[in-house]
Amino acid sequence: MKPSILLRIASIITLLYFAGHTAGMPWTPAAGPGELPVIEAMKTHRFETEGFARTYWDFYFGFGVIISAFLLLQAAALWQLGSLARTGAVQIRPIVASFLVALVVNAILAWMFFFAVPAVMAAAIAICLGLAVHAAGKNASTQ
Repeated sequence: MKPSILLRIASIITLLYFAGHTAGMPWTPAAGPGELPVIEAMKTHRFETEGFARTYWDFYFGFGVIISAFLLLQAAALWQLGSLARTGAVQIRPIVASFLVALVVNAILAWMFFFAVPAVMAAAIAICLGLAVHAAGKNASTQ
């Protein structure tokens, strides 16, 4: 399969990853009687950091929004790399390989600290990227 197609597939899977992550906002797996006191404590306990009063909820929610933004950016970047791969697959290999490393780490951390869905999404993207790097290398040897 062509690197451009594999990168477009990776982009679409990343867009689905973004949609799923964002739809899970505010990213609390449960809000039952056991979890509510923890969530409330995260929202109400304020502390000073870097000259600002923040809560753990601020960090928790903020990081979730940041992750969604980066997933959307990643989807756009992979789509653009798919366009560039049509004429310069060899040149984009280092960039795609960087994304590949990041997605492998993402899959491992998602498996360790979260649950199967984000781990599978990251692994699927990583597989597409690995195949794209490999296919781009094959293109280089045939030219």
